[in-house]
Amino acid sequence: MTTDKIKHHVNDDLMMAYASGNLPEAFSVAVAAHISMCDECRSLMESYNAVGGALLETQNDIGVGDDALQKTLDRIVSTIPVEEALVAVKKDLPTPLSDYVGDSLDAIDWQPIGMGVKQSILSTSSEATARLLYIPPGTAMPDHSHSGIEVTLVLKGAFADETEYFAKGDVEIADGSTNHTPVAADGSPCICLAVTEAPLKFRKIFHRIIQPLMRI
Repeated sequence: MTTDKIKHHVNDDLMMAYASGNLPEAFSVAVAAHISMCDECRSLMESYNAVGGALLETQNDIGVGDDALQKTLDRIVSTIPVEEALVAVKKDLPTPLSDYVGDSLDAIDWQPIGMGVKQSILSTSSEATARLLYIPPGTAMPDHSHSGIEVTLVLKGAFADETEYFAKGDVEIADGSTNHTPVAADGSPCICLAVTEAPLKFRKIFHRIIQPLMRI
């Protein structure tokens, strides 16, 4: 796929946290998937890796604690390898994401959550939640804000909110200052990966009541 149309990218804070292995697994999936779809961010990540390697070579030896091995193993289990992110997309789904759900969008086990919207929650560590969302054409997600950071990566189609338009490969980063109503755009379904570190804050009481059922 070409990536010259990607306009919205992962920010530097997330890129550096990912490169250093300091992101929760769910956010690592989103960052790695975007990097694998985006020439610009893939090149930037390679630069970060080169700088990091050079810095390591200049460090003096330091002692390690008795639990250092176990902590390292735990981090390996919960981190997406940088090498996977540096592989360009060659199938229906980015490689870092296909490790969780298979190589095809057709293989996803969707669960309906209302209004024709469907989701599939990925099995990741508990610090954050990653879910795939299927939003029918023209359907609006409930008006909401955020209790923490939400990273949304478009995998197919597009969505728009009150201020921006996000197409395939684009990333939206929202926080507590963001109030919006995303709508699947262009007359096509939108499939995206949404990662949250806390539940959404719905404005309407009805959506707050059913929120536990939607698990979002």
